[in-house]
Amino acid sequence: MLENIKPSTTGFAIIGTGAIAHIHATVIQSIPGAILIGVYNRTVSKAQSFGNQYGCIAYNNLQEMLEDQRISVVCICTASGAHLEPAIACINANKHCLIEKPLEITVERCNRIIDAAKIKGVRVATIFPSRFHESSLQVKQALDDGRFGEPVLGSAYVKWSREDAYYKSAAWRGTWDLDGGGALMNQGIHALDLLQWYMGPVESVFAYAANRRHKNIEVEDTIVASIKFSSGAIGSIECTTAAHPGSLKKVEIVGTTGSVVLEENNILNWQFQDSSETTQSAPISVSNAQKKGGADQPMNISSLGHQLQIEEFLASLAMGTPSQIEGKAGIKSVAIITAIYQSVQSGLPVSLEKSIS
Repeated sequence: MLENIKPSTTGFAIIGTGAIAHIHATVIQSIPGAILIGVYNRTVSKAQSFGNQYGCIAYNNLQEMLEDQRISVVCICTASGAHLEPAIACINANKHCLIEKPLEITVERCNRIIDAAKIKGVRVATIFPSRFHESSLQVKQALDDGRFGEPVLGSAYVKWSREDAYYKSAAWRGTWDLDGGGALMNQGIHALDLLQWYMGPVESVFAYAANRRHKNIEVEDTIVASIKFSSGAIGSIECTTAAHPGSLKKVEIVGTTGSVVLEENNILNWQFQDSSETTQSAPISVSNAQKKGGADQPMNISSLGHQLQIEEFLASLAMGTPSQIEGKAGIKSVAIITAIYQSVQSGLPVSLEKSIS
């Protein structure tokens, strides 16, 4: 199959073979015009097992993969704090990169990736699949149309359950160096990305964190942050991996003329001051298959968001236009989370740089 690739087909490779890499592989193989060429992992046996499962090449070393001219896009699915090095290698080899969230674990490391891509003229986007569901887009459109009036409150809730076995499943989990943080950086970042996308730039944050269930990890398992947006609106985010039994992530937006509750990728309800718009503004309803979330199991998620984002990235490449979460769009959530962690450590409010917000 790999010997007969059509010129119009985009070749993909994956770096890393953890759980999320399997979603990337499955999605790539389902998209017309995309083909999974190969995979690389520093542990050769893991790459070989992954390659056998998906019928792709298991490269013995990264350089060998980067020299394969059939590969145009690389999905980087390594530990969060190990995105920089493979990303720079791929960029220097003129490969476009789709990097799992977060882009990296510090703003400085994120900027190094973005700057390198700009110099080489290749494209880099961060994987935030929650943005691409129809419900998420519908809320964003209503906000852009001004139907919520002036923003008042924006809140996000990620109250999930993770067993001790989750943190023990890989040495990098629950560490500052490679996880970059705990419940907020790893689990809550999707909801935070939606929140800042909807509510606009963040001016300052204040936060508390704790370890209520997972006492033996370096990072927090529970965190609450108050947020002041540049618009004057305020908000909050609550995240934990210590809940039982865990619930679907939720984002609530309140404005002077409308409110909405978004649970995973389903709009539970929304209300607008102008009731005459009810028919054309009725929230969509999605199937149960699309309502999945990682409340109690990390991989109990729908792959639809990944599919929609990868399709959008391919379309943007074909049209020569930026994708929705390209470049510095992927840095914003990392900057906010970094500020939240600084507030936890200092016990003081932390302002964000306007150049990042």
